[in-house]
Amino acid sequence: MTTTLNAGIDDQLKTMNRKLVGLDVDGTLVDHYGHMSPAIREVGAAVVRAGHEVVVATGRSLGATLPVVELLGVDRGFAVCSNGGVVVQIHAGANGGYTVIDRRSFDPAPALDALRHRLPNAKYALEDIDGNFLSTERFQDASFGVEAKGVPFRELLEAEAVRLVVFSTDATAEEFGEAVQSIGLQGVTYSVGWTAWLDIAAHGVTKASGLEHVRSLVDVDRADTVCIGDGRNDIEMLQWAGRGVAMGQAPDEVKAAANEVTASVEEDGAAAILRSLL
Repeated sequence: MTTTLNAGIDDQLKTMNRKLVGLDVDGTLVDHYGHMSPAIREVGAAVVRAGHEVVVATGRSLGATLPVVELLGVDRGFAVCSNGGVVVQIHAGANGGYTVIDRRSFDPAPALDALRHRLPNAKYALEDIDGNFLSTERFQDASFGVEAKGVPFRELLEAEAVRLVVFSTDATAEEFGEAVQSIGLQGVTYSVGWTAWLDIAAHGVTKASGLEHVRSLVDVDRADTVCIGDGRNDIEMLQWAGRGVAMGQAPDEVKAAANEVTASVEEDGAAAILRSLL
């Protein structure tokens, strides 16, 4: 299969339009157990070798993003982390392998105060401007990329945040979304995940804003952008992309934001779209 994917790449580069390819991670490149299939690894690496600008665009923080970048074979390029809050340039083998080129922060106190009043039993964690995670209780998630440090709630109010995460075990995702809507958060961008999980970023910061920053640096037309995702935090980037593709298991509102729908993550739906770029 590798031979087939490699065959004729030089000829293809002469005729194809170079694409910027934005790829969500969880539910797109990896399944809900965090496993990336051999098919995704192989075709993803082939798309990189073919000369397309492959950009992992994820809600994960930097430390949890870099292993995915490595699996795809991206040793030169960019990644969008923390739902657009952090954009890095990848240069494997030098200066730790990356340089942060954009970081967008915000004051989390108003959102925290409002949310704690409405969701008093929720767990809270935030990524600060140095890439550390501070959390209430014993709140840890693989998407953090580092071990969260337990702190009093008041310490969260005093931090400068890149990403704020709220998790509630007292409500369904739908009920959680309704609670968030009723609070009327101002000055932040937020998305509710599959479960009662909330990611908050600075106002106007999304995966789409991070990808637009990358696009401006790599000189790819907006029409030549392709994005694949499955979550509510992917809606803006699917709408932004010249070709937005929703995964088969995505919620209806995510599918509605896309130009097309591929198969589910269990069926390697992203691999089919990536093959279409070769």
